Amino acid sequence: MIKIKPFIKWAGGKSQLLADIKQTYPKELGKSINRYCEPFIGGGAVLFDILSNYQLDEIYISDINAELINTYHIIKTDVESLINGLEIRQDDYLSLDLENRKKYYYKMRECFNTEKSNNKKNKNVDRAILFIFLNHTCFNGLYRVNSKGMFNVPVGSYKKPLICDATNLLNVSDALKNVTIQCGDYRESGEFIDKNTFVYLDPPYRPLNATASFTAYTENQFGDQAQRELASFINDLNDREAKVVLSNSDPKNENEDDNFFDDLYKTLKINRITAKRMINCNGDSRGNIKELLITNS
Repeated sequence: MIKIKPFIKWAGGKSQLLADIKQTYPKELGKSINRYCEPFIGGGAVLFDILSNYQLDEIYISDINAELINTYHIIKTDVESLINGLEIRQDDYLSLDLENRKKYYYKMRECFNTEKSNNKKNKNVDRAILFIFLNHTCFNGLYRVNSKGMFNVPVGSYKKPLICDATNLLNVSDALKNVTIQCGDYRESGEFIDKNTFVYLDPPYRPLNATASFTAYTENQFGDQAQRELASFINDLNDREAKVVLSNSDPKNENEDDNFFDDLYKTLKINRITAKRMINCNGDSRGNIKELLITNS
């Protein structure tokens, strides 16, 4: 099978934790567990690992971020147009000096926000091209929007970013051919999930402190009540005998007495693993922290 990898950078992406997450895959994956569901797809590191290593009957992915899901759809259905557009953007951008790259970036950001406002629910190649271009040229590959849903991340400082990885995009397109892709709330995946399904959930993390919540991936926030509602959903999946793995932050990095997730998932298995804090405006604050992998088996 061909190895594929995420086509975007993503805050909280799981490439660096993949070895730990793979340890939680059910032993029956690819056998009696022949379905996979990932309702917070993000960059898709776990999905692409599974697509690279297992033959499954059905796969369902979703996310509430409409621009992200539009890009998955376009890669699946019209990857040639996407690659052609990205190659043009890449050639244009790399031919410019630093100052003109900044001007080009902010022009593309404005175009993206205009397209986003006008065509939010329509599948659109131009928006997917701009989405990937901005992802590979913005600060830290961050996707963040303001309260009006407008992308507002500043330009990054990469010398020669790879904006169009045509080979990987073609491989991703081929791998997605039989994958169901939906834009919507994670609860909508419930109809797909049964006892033969492996479910990996990577929701927006609970902030470790009051100043940590600086990234909004959609106009909607994901606070403690949303975390409780997700736990209720997971309990329902557990009752259905689905195999479930959940990632989240570990509050004990900041406060040893914070038992939010320990209490919320006290009937499940809570694993604490080491991760590197990747996104912080202060480089000195990037270091090893603990994250949670919560499983029902």
